[in-house]
Amino acid sequence: MTSFPHRRALIVAHGQPTDPASAEADLARLARAIARYLPDWQVTSATLADPAALASAVTGAHGLVYPMFMTGGWFTASHLPDRLAAVGGAGWHILAPFGLDPQVQALTRDIAQEATRGQDAPQVLLAAHGSFRSPAPAEVAYSMVQMLQRAGITFAQAGFIDQFPRIADIARNFGPNAVCLPFFAAKGGHVIIDLPAALAEAGFSGRLLAPVGLDHRVPALVAAALKTAEAQGVSGQAAAPETAAGVKIG
Repeated sequence: MTSFPHRRALIVAHGQPTDPASAEADLARLARAIARYLPDWQVTSATLADPAALASAVTGAHGLVYPMFMTGGWFTASHLPDRLAAVGGAGWHILAPFGLDPQVQALTRDIAQEATRGQDAPQVLLAAHGSFRSPAPAEVAYSMVQMLQRAGITFAQAGFIDQFPRIADIARNFGPNAVCLPFFAAKGGHVIIDLPAALAEAGFSGRLLAPVGLDHRVPALVAAALKTAEAQGVSGQAAAPETAAGVKIG
């Protein structure tokens, strides 16, 4: 068990390389909202798109890193630990990402049910990022679709930005009463540009919801995950130090 008496939490997101300041501001607002549920903690934020932000955030006592990512895989297992270690954050411990939290997945189900309440044959298009290089993002999305189906969503399918089946192709299967739920942590370019463009290409006439990560219940869920990790001891991974050649040690 690893103890962190200083109770520091760092909320990390991908950010927007084309507009880093806006993404940093959005994440900082989320961190402040989370901090309201953690009065004895220091909660800060940093995006990977801003190299200076991460280095500044890990200065001082070690703490917990909460990745606002929708899936695990290379980013949480390799890239994020390497980035932390490179700026002196090797002692920080990385928790499971946002999208893998069972409570967040339950929230996603609840959002879908609330948006389709009263419909005889609810239809939900789960829009996700996906990846042409790793199966991990799609596995999470398809698992989420299965949860929606078990919850009574008559017709639920996943479509992706960065892999097949594309959102533009899947969206053609849905009628005017359908909702599109973005399984994203923030409102970056994929959500505000790519997703609407894909829906327009498909002639989707249903309703586009806000991303899961913008739901008003999210700060409390993230705070709960941090408190649980602190109380039970860290079950995540520590960012490992690197040699000058970039080879991870330990």
